[in-house]
Formats: sequence, C-alpha cells, structure tokens
Amino acid sequence: MFTLNCRGRILDIRQPLVMGIINITDDSFYSGSRAVNIPDIVAKASDMINEGADILDIGGVSTRPGAKDVPLKVEAERILPAIEAIKELHPESIISIDTFRSEIAERAIYSGADIINDISAGDIDPQLPHVARQFRCPYIAMHMQGRPATMQQNPHYEDVTAEILDYFIQKLGYFKSIDLIDVIFDPGFGFGKTIRHNYTLLNNLEAFQMLDKPILVGMSRKGMLWKTLNSSPDKVLPATNAVNLVALQKGAKIIRVHDVEAAVQLTRIFRIMKENSVHN
Repeated sequence: MFTLNCRGRILDIRQPLVMGIINITDDSFYSGSRAVNIPDIVAKASDMINEGADILDIGGVSTRPGAKDVPLKVEAERILPAIEAIKELHPESIISIDTFRSEIAERAIYSGADIINDISAGDIDPQLPHVARQFRCPYIAMHMQGRPATMQQNPHYEDVTAEILDYFIQKLGYFKSIDLIDVIFDPGFGFGKTIRHNYTLLNNLEAFQMLDKPILVGMSRKGMLWKTLNSSPDKVLPATNAVNLVALQKGAKIIRVHDVEAAVQLTRIFRIMKENSVHN
C-alpha cells in the first residue's frame, strides 16, 4: 500500500511523512503546540508548511492524561474556523482532524479537512469510521486503553504488543466489512500505557507490518521521554528525534510531531540512508 486517497488527492507514503501538531486548546501538555486565535493558528500552520510538513493535525480537545471533556459546541468553535482559515491561505494543504466525535469530523470535512484522526478507533463514537468511508477520507485508528481522564491510572497488559496487534486485526476486519480502505494504525504511545509498555511497543514496532497498513507514531515530547530523563516536555527534542528514528527503522510511515523542521531533516537523512544501503 503506497498511497492514501485524501478525498481525491493522492498522498504518496512510500517515503515517511511528517504530521505537524496544532492544538487549539489551552491545556495541551506541551505549551509549544498550543494556538488559540486564528492569526496564531494560521501563522503556526504556515510555518509548518514552509518547514515541510506533509499533514497538519488540528485538534480542539486535549487528550493528555487526566484531561477533562470539552463540549461539542466548544470543540466546533475552536477547530472549524481554523481549518477554513488555513485552507483559504493554503488550499493544497492536507489537514487531519483530531477528534473522536463523528459530528465534528463531518463538519470539519465540509470545512476542508482531508483525514480523520480518531484516538479511540471508533470505540467512543462507532459512526466515525462510517464518516471516513462516506467521504473517502483516510482514517487513523489509534489504540487507547481506557479514556483520557483515567487511562494512566493503572494500565495493564499481559503482552502489550500482542494485545494491541490483536485489537488492530479485529478492527481491520471490521473496517474491511464496511469498505473502509485507507486505514492508518497508531499504537497509541502514552494512551493507557506505562513507560515500560511504550518502550516495549517501540522495540516491537515491526510486528505491526503484518497489518499491511501504514503505521503512525506519536511520541513527540511525551512522558515516556521526559519522565525517563527527569526532564520536561520542552527539553526533549533530541530524545524525540531518537525514538522517531527507531520508529522509522522499524517501518513507521508517519511521525506525528511538534517540531516539523527537525522531523523533516530526520526523514530526509533516513531516506538518504536507505537509498545508500540499496546502492551498496
């Protein structure tokens, strides 16, 4: 599977892609990802596009551990004008809507979104995969044990890799049954996992190749990095680059990041490394 059909536009995934994070919230865990007014949002989007972002991921609800729910009306007021403003200035941009609500996803698509990014893989709102199928949008299905408000209280697995892989296999069967073709799987680093679970998943990431679907990873500046290093989210860009390189080596096709320029440099060097290994 080498392409994604983004509502009629083709996204080539033979080489790794960079997804830039724009959080239209006031409480996302990393302050550098936040933007709350339209000029700031558009400026951040423009910077990311100029730095080489392939996809912009727009979210209006924080899903950090312990995050409180946000009313649907507030989520819509945050993200819909933002998508419209970005598309007006950058009509060729590819925008992903980070939501677990089908109504928000549908309205976002009408506003210009191209991809649906669902942290619950349809478990919270079973209609979301159907919206993706209806509008021919790629659908990112992420694994999460529990819900954001409680997911980090006591995550438990007998075999974290095997259990998430089995979960995705079951989801893939369902997606095929509703004729949803363009699916991307995200193991959900930090979503209902201990630090040890996260590193076990990263070490075993190549196991997800058996799904024959693109794998997205989101480890940028997360607790698995800064807590391990006794640091803070704003000081772990080098660690983010390190784990993203490992993920690329193990087959990840999309890296979701706060720092686009660094990630684009990383993917370019990775591509050169691969090309040279083939020629040698």
